[in-house]
Amino acid sequence: MAVCEIHFNSDNALERMVSVNVILPETGTGPFPVYYLLHGLSDDHTAWQRRTSVERYAENLPLIIVMPNSGRGFYTDSALNPKDKYETFVTRDLIQRVDTLFRTIPTREGRAIGGLSMGGYGAVKLALKHPDLYSAAVSHSGVLAMITHNVQSQEPWAREFADLFGPNAIGGPNDVHTLAEKSDPATRPALWIDCGTEDFLFNQNEEMHAYFQTLGIAHEYFTMPGDHNWAFWDQQIQEALPWVAKNLGIG
Repeated sequence: MAVCEIHFNSDNALERMVSVNVILPETGTGPFPVYYLLHGLSDDHTAWQRRTSVERYAENLPLIIVMPNSGRGFYTDSALNPKDKYETFVTRDLIQRVDTLFRTIPTREGRAIGGLSMGGYGAVKLALKHPDLYSAAVSHSGVLAMITHNVQSQEPWAREFADLFGPNAIGGPNDVHTLAEKSDPATRPALWIDCGTEDFLFNQNEEMHAYFQTLGIAHEYFTMPGDHNWAFWDQQIQEALPWVAKNLGIG
């Protein structure tokens, strides 16, 4: 695989320079499908490559993997700061730039999105909210019930979440529960969710799995021993990539 780092100028929704790492296949002429792989709350665009063997796991796949730096923005356009438009950056600016720079399949059938923790939430939320852009979504240890569990509580991150999602987040446009309920079965993306049984987010993932079942939403759900750490995510990215490839028509 070949690796490059792209440095966006400030002409984007965030109005600041943004770095993005990209893994490129070295065989074939394309066009290639793209997997957008999102980082967690304390990470950046280098985390997946530094802490897992994702490049090695993807080496035989005709697949472009794009890993953007998205700060602590939960892949959401902030309710408080008009310049923190992380959802718009990922769903508009990033896709447009990737499709311009690389030989991609520029349709939903050629795109999937995944991530860990904050990025797991982002992947499922963005795929359900923008089914015209992504055909599949993967959540590793995702903060999937974050809005219903945290935003209006007194937990340490409550103020940060409130600044992002506003005072009426529950039932709003970034609530995975609401997005799932309103999603159209005809265009709903394929969904993969996994979480370690020792993870502090395990109950949230169990809740989302049960909610999807109640709604009759087809999804893959996996639990196994593991915590909220890179040992677990390295294992799970290896497990999930063949599923992503299959849903993109290359597996």
